[in-house]
Amino acid sequence: MLSTKKWAPLASWVTGWLTLVGNWTVTTSINFSGGQLILSAITLWKEDFVPNAYQTVLMFWMVMLVCMLVNIFGSKYLDFINKMCIYWTSASVIIVMITVLVMAPTKRSGAFVFGYFDASASGWPSGWSFFVGLLQAAYTLTGYGMVAAMCEEVQHPEREVPKAMVLSVVAAGVTGVVFLVPILFVLPDVQMLLSVPSGQPIGLLFKTVTGSAAGGFGLLFLMLGVLFFAGVGALTAASRCTYAFARDGAIPGSRLWSRVDKRLDVPLWGIILSTVVDCLLGLIYFGSTAAFNSFTGVATICLSTSYGIPILISLLRGRKLLKHSSFSLGRFGFAINLLTVCWICLAVVIFCMPVAIPVTAPSMNYASVVFAAFASISIAWYFIRGRKAFSGPPVEADVSPEDIGVVAGKTVTDSESSPVSSNEEKSVHMKHGAGNTPNDMGTQ
Repeated sequence: MLSTKKWAPLASWVTGWLTLVGNWTVTTSINFSGGQLILSAITLWKEDFVPNAYQTVLMFWMVMLVCMLVNIFGSKYLDFINKMCIYWTSASVIIVMITVLVMAPTKRSGAFVFGYFDASASGWPSGWSFFVGLLQAAYTLTGYGMVAAMCEEVQHPEREVPKAMVLSVVAAGVTGVVFLVPILFVLPDVQMLLSVPSGQPIGLLFKTVTGSAAGGFGLLFLMLGVLFFAGVGALTAASRCTYAFARDGAIPGSRLWSRVDKRLDVPLWGIILSTVVDCLLGLIYFGSTAAFNSFTGVATICLSTSYGIPILISLLRGRKLLKHSSFSLGRFGFAINLLTVCWICLAVVIFCMPVAIPVTAPSMNYASVVFAAFASISIAWYFIRGRKAFSGPPVEADVSPEDIGVVAGKTVTDSESSPVSSNEEKSVHMKHGAGNTPNDMGTQ
């Protein structure tokens, strides 16, 4: 809704597709790493076990199936699952931190933890290697925007959703540092960890530190729990995003994907489509052992860019449309927005880079290929249907930025077009715009 009426449909279309693909690939990356982590548990007892591509993909599909079943048949327990996630994650960080520091036979020095940097394994120059290595940190903190996919199921979203986005970054940053610093103090030989066939060395690290396979698995089980909660939550957000975007006719087969199952009270076909797309993306692993980097790369690129487009539009219009917003960055807003756009431009480039050189076909980062494939589908569908039938966010008319008060919108009144169940929840279709499709989220 930050764009003019002329450009709102196109801006919303691009932002919506980036958000959708970002949500799909985030779910893929979380559950793919979960499948790899499960297989890595076998190596705690059988060190010569090396999972092949078929085993890895099948395990990933199993994890996706579990997350899908929880989303379909356990939707009424999602609030409880989210609360359990907070307690489980907090307890896991504390348990791992205490256990590794107490049981480690040797510890690294503070100089190593806070000052040592070795980029030789990547083949890149040290400076560029640092930037390429930012992918995992950026990927971990990128999911804050996925909260927007749940706008229709949140009380007072115009205030609570921005708070949740900010607090999620703060919480993730603090938790990450608290978790990683003890791990670095007890880090075994780096070359040994890099040589782990599964690509998931955390289990071996726990085994080395505790001195037993059982101890290593106990700590690894905590990490598996965190990934389970994350996988379920990511699929929930992806399915709601799919449902909302399909409701605007922006996805091929929209009539099917936008249906809400009356008995289960969930966007059943949106969940199924998200699961099928993720399972198909997993097939990339047959051609690239670096598939996980491709998934995380395209997820980070798509989500970051989807956040950047409305910020750029706001900057181009002088941020005047935000002066009456219920959540404001104040006088620092312009500088923060400008820095954000610059960072996203850099991130798009560096997150398409392979993590190591020289590059071979299996080690190539295929983030750009996945991105181009979805972009082709998006462009083709826009010319087939979107440019004629897609109207973008429900903005009544253009007004001067100086005259903006509260953005006018149209409330969704069809009781069967929303996955929320109670009248009270349906009232949150936003006092200033309402249907909150991913298009609205991207340009609001």
